[in-house]
Amino acid sequence: MKWVNEFLDAWRGRTEPSFRLKMSFAAFCLVEATLLRYGFSLIRSDVAFSPYYPAILFATFFGGVWTGIITAIFGGALGFALDLGEPVSSTTKTSLLPLYAIVSGLAVWGAEHHRLIVSHYRSLSQKLVDEEAYRKLVIDELQHRLKNKGASIHAVIHQILRDQPDVWERIDGRIRSLSSADDLIAKANQAGLGLKELLISELEPYGHVRYTLDGDPAHLPAKLAVNLALVFHELATNSAKYGAFSAAGGLLHVSWKVNKERLFIRWDETGGPTVGPVGKPGFGTRLLNSALASFDGTTETTYLPTGIICTITCSIPPS
Repeated sequence: MKWVNEFLDAWRGRTEPSFRLKMSFAAFCLVEATLLRYGFSLIRSDVAFSPYYPAILFATFFGGVWTGIITAIFGGALGFALDLGEPVSSTTKTSLLPLYAIVSGLAVWGAEHHRLIVSHYRSLSQKLVDEEAYRKLVIDELQHRLKNKGASIHAVIHQILRDQPDVWERIDGRIRSLSSADDLIAKANQAGLGLKELLISELEPYGHVRYTLDGDPAHLPAKLAVNLALVFHELATNSAKYGAFSAAGGLLHVSWKVNKERLFIRWDETGGPTVGPVGKPGFGTRLLNSALASFDGTTETTYLPTGIICTITCSIPPS
């Protein structure tokens, strides 16, 4: 089994075969070629060297140039010395030797050239695999440190604002929303995430029966996902305080579509308390108006007696 495993690893290019294994494989190829030559001799006896060409090719593929050369030398000696079937004159064999040497040399060169190309691309592939593994390790470590730093910042701000619960409540939710979006993006391996997945993450705390989502699959790059997470958190928080989520029968319907790299989202609340006069715009309103500015985005909020309707549009940058 040890030899079998060594042979399989060498054949697949994972390891360099030992000298003993190279010679054993070359001998095996020569034996097979001689048996093939014996089979040909039953039909015609003047095939002295041709069956050894495949042996030279395979031996070079497996063990390299010197293994191929040694196989060619022994193949030529066997072809010249052994007579299988009717004897072939030495003169004929001698005249065939130069042709055998030329073809054997070409076989060794071609096999070694192919072997070097395969080895080169295999080493490049392994290098890419190693670099990807290292990159993932670094990113995981960075995410871990950022998460710890975020928790520390969260604790420091809480300590400072412990005597201002109203201010802390507004800041706490937004920090948690950013952290949640970062966690989702990290799970998606920094490739961004789906819009539906982001919405579920923000709305799930209010109960899955309180909202419906309707839209085609839409992939969000990481930065856009973080900004939209802030927008959705602000809308959901307002809904829990003053809108549909604050009433037992309130419902939310979120729909979206993508048209020519533009994302259109409609946030539609119904069944909540009657919407009264709108006061002076606060931090939340300013956040809704500015969060998507870098993505050529806008938000328009309509206050109806039955609830608010917020229309969000923005560009989706290439991932």
